[in-house]
Amino acid sequence: MAKTPKPKIVTKKHLARMERERIQRRNILLVSIAVFVVVVGLIIYGVLQQNVIQPRQPIARVNNETITTREYQTFVRYQRRQLIQQYLNTYQNMQFFAGDPDTEAFFEQTLQQIQFQLEPTSLGQQVLNDLIDDRIIRQEAARRGITITDEEIDIYIQQAFGYYPEGFPPTPTLPPTPLPTSTLSPTQLALFPSSPTPTEPGVPEVEPTAPSPEEITATPDQGEDLDETPESNPTPTATADITPTATLEPTPYTLDLYQQDYQELLENLKQDINFSERDLKRLIESQLYRTKLIEEMTFDIQEVQEQVWVRHILVEDEETAQVVLRLLDNGEDFSELASIYSTDTSNKDMGGDLGWFRSGRMVSEFEEVAFQLEIGEISDPVQTQFGFHIIQKLGHEERPLSHQELEQLRLNEFNLWLLEQRQIVEPEIFPYWSDRTPIEPSIPPSLTQF
Repeated sequence: MAKTPKPKIVTKKHLARMERERIQRRNILLVSIAVFVVVVGLIIYGVLQQNVIQPRQPIARVNNETITTREYQTFVRYQRRQLIQQYLNTYQNMQFFAGDPDTEAFFEQTLQQIQFQLEPTSLGQQVLNDLIDDRIIRQEAARRGITITDEEIDIYIQQAFGYYPEGFPPTPTLPPTPLPTSTLSPTQLALFPSSPTPTEPGVPEVEPTAPSPEEITATPDQGEDLDETPESNPTPTATADITPTATLEPTPYTLDLYQQDYQELLENLKQDINFSERDLKRLIESQLYRTKLIEEMTFDIQEVQEQVWVRHILVEDEETAQVVLRLLDNGEDFSELASIYSTDTSNKDMGGDLGWFRSGRMVSEFEEVAFQLEIGEISDPVQTQFGFHIIQKLGHEERPLSHQELEQLRLNEFNLWLLEQRQIVEPEIFPYWSDRTPIEPSIPPSLTQF
């Protein structure tokens, strides 16, 4: 018969110890859960901060309109990609000229310049300025009732790819440049008989060079250059066959091919820098707004403007200028003295001829004297940042501007307006912008030895 075990006697001391152990296990579990929750919370917060909160934070404000971190970073990456594509193309071209020291030196200098442009702070500042300008342009366009339609954006993209629904590109309709037909007086012919139709000056100019506007520079197949037209005109191969052959027709660039190339570009941009179709259309829209606003603001610029024709002798110091002036007073030939004394290599061998120019093309000290002189009159030495000039006026009349001059004048006027608006608006820029400047994509390390 089995023995019945005696029941274990649980004392108060034992019960108290069991209760303490239970409480300790519970506390450990609660602490573990709390630590886990905190860690998960920090991870989630980090993800939200990086992907949701920070991208929405402002980098700058223009008239209470925000430029977000996401927008800034998106277009910095786009600009980096464009510069890197340019770098790779330049590097590839350099390989074709291996062994030519002069050509290689030129390409190496270009590569170094691109590397400098990719420096994060410099590139970031450029993109930030462009985004601020874009806000100013859009706000002014809205005040003037200027709009951009989806159809205009689509047409821009189609033409960038070389796709024309009508089957052929539009014929350029640049206005013809009127050719001035100045009738030179006997005085002018006597002063400068060798150049009755002077050329454009190569000059001490102060005309600002406009920044290049934002453009699509990505090929449909490589993501590099939308401006290039896909190959559509294969050259027929000549044969020795004497029998008649059919005339080869160019392969049409169809809607399907265009859409295929466009989608390939979008996929490349998405894969390389997470650049969406919406971002691409925003970029194009900005360009169209800028173009329309320039046309709106500069339509009244006069195509015919007062211009003067002068020649000069540029020297380094006033003493030399006085020597040249005395020689002229003694009847020495201006053209010969220019070839001997002038330091302006762009025109010294052409008698110092600067051609015709309108107001605003020269530094102010030079221009003021040039417009005030009488035809044939020689000035006293005129000091500018370039040195000392002896100026002789050869002509003064109303003359039409070339198409290129007119476009440059419009662009310069627009850029001056834009600069004034930046000073008026005083955009608010947040100091952390430089810390959020992307450094990717980057040049492959093996190609950065320059």
